[in-house]
Amino acid sequence: MTDHPRPTGGDGPTPLRLSLPSARRAGPPSPAASRRVTAGLVPLPGGTFDMGSEDPDVNPGDDEGPVRPVDVAPFRVAPTTVTNAEFARFVADTGYRTQAQEFGWSFVFHLFVGEEPEVRGSAAGTPWWLAVDGADWDHPEGPGSTLEGRADHPVVHVSREDALVYCAWSGTRLPTEAEWEYAARGGLHRRRYPWGDELTPGGEHRCNIWQGTFPRVNTAEDGYVGTAPVGSYPANGYGLHDVAGNVWEWTSTAWDPRARDVWVVRGGSYLCHDSYCNRYRVAARTRNTGDSSSGNTGFRVVADAG
Repeated sequence: MTDHPRPTGGDGPTPLRLSLPSARRAGPPSPAASRRVTAGLVPLPGGTFDMGSEDPDVNPGDDEGPVRPVDVAPFRVAPTTVTNAEFARFVADTGYRTQAQEFGWSFVFHLFVGEEPEVRGSAAGTPWWLAVDGADWDHPEGPGSTLEGRADHPVVHVSREDALVYCAWSGTRLPTEAEWEYAARGGLHRRRYPWGDELTPGGEHRCNIWQGTFPRVNTAEDGYVGTAPVGSYPANGYGLHDVAGNVWEWTSTAWDPRARDVWVVRGGSYLCHDSYCNRYRVAARTRNTGDSSSGNTGFRVVADAG
């Protein structure tokens, strides 16, 4: 994370990093990894869709509108975000160290911090995010925490740079913002969510977001307090899971070409709540710096049509 003087606008922490050490880079693409990862991608036909939203509850400054027709070429997309198990294979194959590991810390939501953590401070404007020494993808809550029982959960504490290196290794790429929204809509036209206009149709929870009083009490009515295993909720019309909630997803689209290293992230996370961040809507968007990492941000990969 850098010292850009701007808020993220979402449920993620404000950038706090003051310098950027070099993360170890992965080697050349792995043919075996590419075959394994791309074999599971879902082909989408592409076409023209209505992108954006003019909902009355759009977050100020998010620039979701106007609704406009956008053309998307055919491409392939992963049905879920990258999991801890998948990222572990990448690390084992390459020896890659994430930027959080190089920095020595990452942001952890305050309710998840363990006993006697080494905390460097909290994020400006979002005090529930604590900068915890030793927090990284393999230790999501800091030293002493592990991934035991979370192999099928989305990997978190990964920066956009980390995601790009994974993509290079696996023969994939990050989606453009338009590709992401086209895929997330699942073929539905101008709906608020990937499944329709009701958040909980028939009382059924369709995504992993916050219930209760943010940021102190999460009643976990959807079944999860933190991340959920990928695929815990029904897929959208294209067979994609968790395009609303669970973790934010990096894209390849710059938020503003005039701003250095600020990128669009999509999908919302398990911390989104309508009192603070209703960005689990399918058109919702926010941004973060490319070296940012936190316990609620991951990524999904795509590839050009085969």
